[in-house]
Amino acid sequence: MTVRVLVADDQELVRTGLRMILDAQPGIEVVGEAVDGAEAVRLARSLRPDVCLFDIRMPVLDGIEATRALAGPDVEQPIPVVVITTFDLDEYVYAALRAGARGFLLKDAGAELLAQAVHAAARGDALIAPNITVRLLETFAGSTPAVPAPAPAEPLTDREQQVLAAVARGLSNAEIAAELYISLSTVKTHVGSLMAKLGARNRVEMAIWALETRRPS
Repeated sequence: MTVRVLVADDQELVRTGLRMILDAQPGIEVVGEAVDGAEAVRLARSLRPDVCLFDIRMPVLDGIEATRALAGPDVEQPIPVVVITTFDLDEYVYAALRAGARGFLLKDAGAELLAQAVHAAARGDALIAPNITVRLLETFAGSTPAVPAPAPAEPLTDREQQVLAAVARGLSNAEIAAELYISLSTVKTHVGSLMAKLGARNRVEMAIWALETRRPS
C-alpha cells in the first residue's frame, strides 16, 4: 500500500530534494507541496494525505501551528505529521511535540531514516531521531524544574519503566526487544499498557511524559 505524503517547506530546493528522495522510496508517493503552513493545512484537508512532512519555520503559519491544526488533541480526524528541521531552536521541537507531531528528523537524516519515519507515522507509530531526543533531554534537564506530569493511572512496573525510557530515546519496538532481550509481542504489550496508564495517544506523548518527569533514559 502506497503512503501518500504532503511536503511543506518554504525553500523550493528543500521541497524538490525531499520529493526526489521520497518518490524514489518503495511504497511512498508525494502527492502535494506547500510553501507555507497555511497552504499546507489547506492542502492536507483537501488531499487527506497519509502523512505530512513539515518544516518548523515557515511563513504565514509555522510548522507548529500547522501541526496543531491537523494533528492536535482536539482534531477529530488527525493526519500524522512528521517534522523535519535544522533544529535551530530546541524549544520549537518540544512545542511541536506538544502540538501532536508524530516524528522528528534533522534535514540531514538521510533517505533511509526519512522513509522509516514516514512509514512509521503512516502505521500509527512514531520515529524520533535519537540525536534529537538527546538534545531535548539535555536542554530540558538543565532548565528550571519541570511541572509535575499527571501521575499514571496505575504504578509502572520496572519493565514498563525500562520500555518507557527506550521509547523516550526514540527506539523502535524491534530495537527495544533486542536491547531488553524480550520478544516483539512483549514490547507491544508493554507499550499498550503504558499508553493506557499514562493516558497517552501515541509514543510521542509517552516520550513527553518521560521527559517531563525526568525519568532516566
